[in-house]
Amino acid sequence: MKISFFKYQGTGNDFVLIDNRSLSFKRNNCDLVKKMCDRRFGIGADGLMLLQNKEAFDFEMVYYNSDGNESSMCGNGGRCLVAFAHFLGIITEKAHFIATDGEHFAFINNNVVRLKMNDVKGIEVGDGFDFLNTGSPHYIKYVDAVKDLDVYNEGKKIRYNERFKELGTNVNFVQVEGDGIFVRTYERGVEGETYSCGTGVTAAVLSYAQIKSDIKQCKVKTLGGDLLVTFNNKGKGEYKDIWLEGSALLIFEGAFEI
Repeated sequence: MKISFFKYQGTGNDFVLIDNRSLSFKRNNCDLVKKMCDRRFGIGADGLMLLQNKEAFDFEMVYYNSDGNESSMCGNGGRCLVAFAHFLGIITEKAHFIATDGEHFAFINNNVVRLKMNDVKGIEVGDGFDFLNTGSPHYIKYVDAVKDLDVYNEGKKIRYNERFKELGTNVNFVQVEGDGIFVRTYERGVEGETYSCGTGVTAAVLSYAQIKSDIKQCKVKTLGGDLLVTFNNKGKGEYKDIWLEGSALLIFEGAFEI
């Protein structure tokens, strides 16, 4: 049996996408998802997404981490799925879809996708870190030399500490650079560093907006490319009208033998 798939990437965050409007790909098949995402024995990806029909929406987004488990919202994944829906002819310039964290709106122009993220109603300010949820949980830590940091080991220490070891968290290391920030991320479910993380970039920008309270947008550099986050700062850790913008590109398509 062969499964048709498409491979997309958004600033280096790569995904296997499957048109599952026929529901031929059964959900909760952890072993198959893990095998398809494997970089040596499968297609290779940070995650896998199903595009499915959903009444009152253009489509439904079902997201799995590369460990095979269904997971929370993925910002770059959402942008890639919008590009995929455009490729399939489901949408033209705008999209309205449902994901695990609720409904989302998006716009696509050429290969650039602008995705509306959920409002954030509070940021926990800890001893040397910020913690918030932008559809997925994110721990933010500021560092001086992010490009030289051992993200895997430093991120793993936090992800598996006493507080987070059961449910996990994504860990974002942030350095201020000029009028923007540089972000590197350790992702739970991938259990390693990814080239970019959309919800993580969003969380890092909102954390930075507490320091630089006059900004309404922020450019973000990642290992995989540049992103832009715009938002409305309501004060006291509350943010609305949050948009994540960047490229989302088809890499190749194929069939996976099972």
